[in-house]
Amino acid sequence: MQCIFDMDGEHVNNRIKIARVGKSLTQVQLAKKVGVTRQTIGLIEKGQYNPSLQLCISIAKTLEKTLDELFWEDQNDG
Repeated sequence: MQCIFDMDGEHVNNRIKIARVGKSLTQVQLAKKVGVTRQTIGLIEKGQYNPSLQLCISIAKTLEKTLDELFWEDQNDG
């Protein structure tokens, strides 16, 4: 099972990056906290990697956000 991204990926990627920067975390720091490489975080933020549900949960917990806030399309986003 994998997370569901917006069709263009842009809204989701911006949410992840904004939340990460808001927590003053680098890609390396977030990657270490969730057990992946910095490259994986970079690819997720670029919309070039679709993380597993478990990774989505780990990222959301680390960034203190809900899955909805980070990964699922908001009807008001477009």
